[in-house]
Amino acid sequence: MYEPNVVGDWHEYDEHAGLRVRVHRLEQAEPPRGRDDAAEGLTYFRVRITVENRGSRRYGIHLEDGQVDVRTGPDGEAAFVDWRNSQFIEGYDVYPLRRATAVLYAAAPEASLAPVDVQVQLRVDDEWTDRRLWTGGIGAQEESVGASTACGGGQGELAHQVSNFLRDQAGPGTTD
Repeated sequence: MYEPNVVGDWHEYDEHAGLRVRVHRLEQAEPPRGRDDAAEGLTYFRVRITVENRGSRRYGIHLEDGQVDVRTGPDGEAAFVDWRNSQFIEGYDVYPLRRATAVLYAAAPEASLAPVDVQVQLRVDDEWTDRRLWTGGIGAQEESVGASTACGGGQGELAHQVSNFLRDQAGPGTTD
């Protein structure tokens, strides 16, 4: 069964040897070029998405608007994404042992920032990868689930709750 990544975890692509991506640094931050009028009354936050090439060949990477979806709150409502202030990866060649990072600015009501889901669909050498989900929240520490299996709270707990929910939705008779 597919389980979401926790903010800060790396996801490796099987179809692109050595290529991996992660969503990290989910934090409250004001955009560099000022607030968008459409975000009035909302709390801004920033998320970084890093693509790393640990393989032996270069990959052409595209991570543009429309390839990232940000949802907040318990109902998964869409966050306002400030495309003007965000920095994307548009047609960039990532050579071996190199990284490229996109910085995305978004806004949502402050009360709904505890659960934040970021879905990414990377385009590599003009081929679309599968969509992948990272889950976290503002104020939670970046800690991977594997680093501490007995998390008392924070992202480890959130990831555990998400995994249990998805397992319950799959119904009886399914296995991991």
